[in-house]
Amino acid sequence: MRPSGRAPDCLRSISLEPDCNRYAEGSCFVRFGDTHVLCTASVEERAPPWMRDTGRGWITAEYGMLPRSTSTRTDREASRGRQTGRTQEIQRLIGRSLRAVTDLKAMSEMQVRVDCDVLQADGGTRTASITGAYVALHLAFKKLVDLGILSAVPLTDQVAAVSCGLYKGAPVLDLDYEEDSAAQVDVNFVLTGKGAIVEIQATAEEEPFSEAQLIELLALAHKGVGELTLLQRKALALDK
Repeated sequence: MRPSGRAPDCLRSISLEPDCNRYAEGSCFVRFGDTHVLCTASVEERAPPWMRDTGRGWITAEYGMLPRSTSTRTDREASRGRQTGRTQEIQRLIGRSLRAVTDLKAMSEMQVRVDCDVLQADGGTRTASITGAYVALHLAFKKLVDLGILSAVPLTDQVAAVSCGLYKGAPVLDLDYEEDSAAQVDVNFVLTGKGAIVEIQATAEEEPFSEAQLIELLALAHKGVGELTLLQRKALALDK
């Protein structure tokens, strides 16, 4: 049924390559099938001006697609002079997702900027970005612990994201572009390692869908995120 031949509850081939950038405090090259994203986390010693003297840190994200990440070339947004609404929405989602599992007070007054650059897109760039960004952020915090700047990694849980949808009327996990472009329903789920919900972005492309269908898609998302968090832990060597 699926163009890729995958079972309805099967993720694409996923890989998380940590420490792929020699300069960033934390980095991860994430692949969700043919969607490839470079995630880097950069530590700044100061919090943003509006958070000074609060005793809290901050995490923000930037997202962008390279000109030839899709089948036709698109101009860099910098050359256009402004970001698109889609770009702004996705980078805010990434930032919210990371802050949801971070103890900002335990960070003290510093800022971490996470950059997610899409090298190749085949659907699910935001979900891949969030999943890889967590690994990059964890590595950046771990470096600060190793340097004695922080006493412990200030993360309260893991966070990962996956898309689900109704394709030809059937619920499927982790849509690629061919499925996403033809899906009747498209939902992006951001969940924590403990199964809590950070954000759900759900859209009916044709007819409205039912609460029962949403619950069925959520069950698929829990399965997918469970597998993604295991891959995150493996990339971070947390279970050694």
